Amino acid sequence: MEGRKIILGISGGIAAYKAAFLIRLFKKAGASVRVVGTTNAFEFITRVTLESLSENKVYDQVFGTQNDYTTEHVALTDWGDVLVVAPATANILGKFANGIADDALSTTLLAFNKQVFVAPAMNCKMYEHFAVQHNLGILKNHGVRIIEPAEGFLACGYEGRGRMEEPEGIFRIVRDYLSVKNESMHGKHILVSAGPTHEAIDPVRYIGNHSSGQMGYALAEELAGRGARVTLVSGPSEQIAQAGIQLIKVRTAQEMFDACMEHFKLADAVVMAAAVADYTPEKSHDHKIKKEDKKASMTIKLIPTKDILATMGRKKKAQVLAGFALETDNEEANAIKKLQAKNLDLIVLNSLNDPGAGFSHDTNKITIIDNKKQIFRYPLKSKKEAAADIADALEKTMGL
Repeated sequence: MEGRKIILGISGGIAAYKAAFLIRLFKKAGASVRVVGTTNAFEFITRVTLESLSENKVYDQVFGTQNDYTTEHVALTDWGDVLVVAPATANILGKFANGIADDALSTTLLAFNKQVFVAPAMNCKMYEHFAVQHNLGILKNHGVRIIEPAEGFLACGYEGRGRMEEPEGIFRIVRDYLSVKNESMHGKHILVSAGPTHEAIDPVRYIGNHSSGQMGYALAEELAGRGARVTLVSGPSEQIAQAGIQLIKVRTAQEMFDACMEHFKLADAVVMAAAVADYTPEKSHDHKIKKEDKKASMTIKLIPTKDILATMGRKKKAQVLAGFALETDNEEANAIKKLQAKNLDLIVLNSLNDPGAGFSHDTNKITIIDNKKQIFRYPLKSKKEAAADIADALEKTMGL
């Protein structure tokens, strides 16, 4: 962590006293630390303590006369490599999730465009409240790293989840992020799609598939870990986008087409891992279709959806395109046909005939084929390991 610049945000909770230990750990590892605090934070720890340990002024007033700059929150965020909020109270989490900037720390959070870590600390009932969980979900989906609180005895006398992670644990998480980050794809913008699409029949029913989005999310995380700026366009999925990934949620094939084509123009490479519906109902009903006669059959007329990869293949200039093929027979021949028809650079083949591969598994067995018809077969691996193999192939194709 030598030479790294850490912005430490402190909000008003009893765990604020632990910030002193966290500053010492960062400083001992060679990092520089600057502290941003809320007014209530100084009810639990003094400014003198924080300034003495960090060897820097504390920033706690947007219009403070002691500020070095009139826009201190901007200058500070330009300076920092990461921003760590510890403790993060329910109040500051709510402000951050909802774009409220009414004090030094919340304003700094909104001005910071690099990696943010938050370490929640509060009463267990507050932590479990739907509003706090909702706000944490928003932050997760926008790439904020949540350092989960521990269970134990709390200062309020309760026992449960809400106790801030210990300074040593927070330090290790931030240190690992800064020290092991692979920069092989630094400066590259990669567009990834994931999950299924849902094609509405009526407000209740839809046509879809069994894709969980797990492979696409694993790919997005792997590419972001290599330093790429990743835009993830995801259909309905319970997966969580990890730190630093721009997540765009869609539902239908048309919405996925629109989002992917918007970001395709500025992408260096595209990996289409989504299981996009090939067909959609010609007509989607505004009201639930009632079953008037149990013996009567119903016919739904389907029309083709727009082919995202084929459209990209026609429009691409310098972009590298990678697609997925899920096959049940003549797997490699069908994958090569798709590769050529859509003007792809790589295709990742899954077979539903392979145990442990395909939808709803934590593992995958892939074959990667390039546009020179070179075939690379891999054994059954975790989807995280398979994502690393795909990223390696993408890097090679991009000449990195």
